Amino acid sequence: MSKISIIIPCLSEEKYISTCIKSILNSDIDFKNCEVLFVDGNSNDKTVEIIKTYQEKYGFIKLLYNPKKITPVSMNIGIKEAKGDCIFIISAHASYPKDYFKKLSENLVKLNANCVGGVLITDVKNKNKKSNSIKEVLSHPLGVGNASFRTGSSKIKEVDTVAFGCYTRESFKNYGLYNEKLVRNQDIELNKRIIKCGGKIYLIPDVKCTYYARENFLDLAKNNFNNGYWNILTAYYTKSLSSLSLRHFIPLLFISSVFLPVIFSIFYTKFLYITFFSLGSYLLFVTIISFKLKNNENNIFNLIWGFITLHFSYGLGSFVGLFSVIKKYIKGN
Repeated sequence: MSKISIIIPCLSEEKYISTCIKSILNSDIDFKNCEVLFVDGNSNDKTVEIIKTYQEKYGFIKLLYNPKKITPVSMNIGIKEAKGDCIFIISAHASYPKDYFKKLSENLVKLNANCVGGVLITDVKNKNKKSNSIKEVLSHPLGVGNASFRTGSSKIKEVDTVAFGCYTRESFKNYGLYNEKLVRNQDIELNKRIIKCGGKIYLIPDVKCTYYARENFLDLAKNNFNNGYWNILTAYYTKSLSSLSLRHFIPLLFISSVFLPVIFSIFYTKFLYITFFSLGSYLLFVTIISFKLKNNENNIFNLIWGFITLHFSYGLGSFVGLFSVIKKYIKGN
């Protein structure tokens, strides 16, 4: 069996790191033929202390450091250090079932793929009506789009990207490492690059892992504002829209349909009808979906506010990112 390297970039993951490590230790892989590489980006909590506790017990756990803090830098540090033929790039914010690493590494070889990944199930650590509502929002296509690694599939299929995938070592040699300019979207950019150059990425639908979402609206807004912002910066730094997918720009289009007519109404007041129509249609649709998702574990108002928070913060992030790019062009950067 090929040697497996599991790389986990982390930064201040005190709340989640033990759950992640325990799920890895519970895996049905031969740890004599495996290494687990944590790359810490200068955490300011007990993350490193927790990792070192496990490191003392398990010799295959290694701790590396990334003074630059940026996630793709941590990923690349791990890849350069890794000895495995199968290289996993995973998140400390998630937990993995017993067969996760074995099944994906086997399918990587079986399918002669460059990368394979499973389905991402969204959950929350602390369950209450607010956090459960956020979980529902982040599990619904209206919240996360049509990405197959979130919506799932009835069979193994080629996809444009996967989450927490298993790569061949040769893929990084042939297609390059992660783009260190990208604070976000470094994974989808790499995967798009692989496909563009003729590589193959597959979704393995019977392999699933659990990702732990933000549990309050402020953290949800901050995270998605940054996601939206870096969508625009990703297109700028890669000089190509093909490094992302159409779903990444829909919130920006929606926000534009709400705010731009307000600006244009200074010259022609009837432009406001576009804003009223766009916003009204959106709120009606979100309310209908929220009522369908309502159950005893969530709350209708939290569901509606969750969608609004997600879409508006994401769209506003893209809007700010757009102005940031325009500013860079003006300065000639």
